[in-house]
Amino acid sequence: MNAMETIAVKVVKKTQEAQDIVSFELARADGAPLPAFSAGSHIDVQTPGGLTRQYSLCNASVEQHRYRIAVLRDAGSRGGSVAMHDAVNEGDVIQISEPKNHFPLKHARRSLLFAGGIGVTPLLCMAERLAQIGADFTLHYCTRSMERTAFREYIGASRFSSQVQFHFDAGAPEQKMDLDAILAAQAPDTQLYVCGPGGFIDYVINTAKARGWPGDQIHLEYFSGAAQDTSGDTGFEVRIASTGKSYVVAPDKTIIQVLKDNGIEILTSCEQGVCGTCITRVLEGEPDHRDMYFTDEEHASNDQFTPCCSRARSKTLVLDL
Repeated sequence: MNAMETIAVKVVKKTQEAQDIVSFELARADGAPLPAFSAGSHIDVQTPGGLTRQYSLCNASVEQHRYRIAVLRDAGSRGGSVAMHDAVNEGDVIQISEPKNHFPLKHARRSLLFAGGIGVTPLLCMAERLAQIGADFTLHYCTRSMERTAFREYIGASRFSSQVQFHFDAGAPEQKMDLDAILAAQAPDTQLYVCGPGGFIDYVINTAKARGWPGDQIHLEYFSGAAQDTSGDTGFEVRIASTGKSYVVAPDKTIIQVLKDNGIEILTSCEQGVCGTCITRVLEGEPDHRDMYFTDEEHASNDQFTPCCSRARSKTLVLDL
């Protein structure tokens, strides 16, 4: 985790929650309480092989004796999820970060939660919190099939089970989600939260915007970076403000890689522009933003960017390093 402070946790329980999805219950190895967290939080997990991945906490946020995460086995990933499935077992001790929250709940008279597949994890924690405070909410949980629906039994036995609607791609037409109708009928003081695959998030967001939902009522969290067309990438220069030294970033290199090769370390985690760990201030120049972290307004200000994946539109970027 690149010198980030870590917490040693023991895998107390590993459970097969659905096809290709396992959950891990983690407790502090020294027996002390874990740091408090809020609904929507995630932790960085150091996976076997040295990769660091982000996983949302999906247990109730009042709990400090454990964290629970769930991991989808993704054969197309860079190895983190496969390592978690195959090499992390009950009794093992792994390293994690303290919780961070880039997807917090806002106070509202009503909340709408949309989960696509493994995107249910932060929303499950939100549902726990909303139920605890007696808030009005509905969770729409969309998966390919019942067999791929994690935490189905847990939700069925929960105090908020009546507020969850399941939608299966392989199910009968009448149980499929009519998103347009759902979003058309909402009051103006409703907050919308969505998490899941990029296509699912885009579908929910675009439908909401077409229905006139304002941006400040829409909240989202991506689990992976968007696919990028890199065929037109060109080289550019980055200059370090504190030293005045400049470095050329070739079309096939990232800024992080070039700076590391020259002895300049920037803390990274996901390396996909999702987590925000590597955010760096830009003093001059125009970044080519390729992250899934900042809002459109933050992109437009061009005063910060994610050097793990973003590049430059201008010939030079001056970085506050």
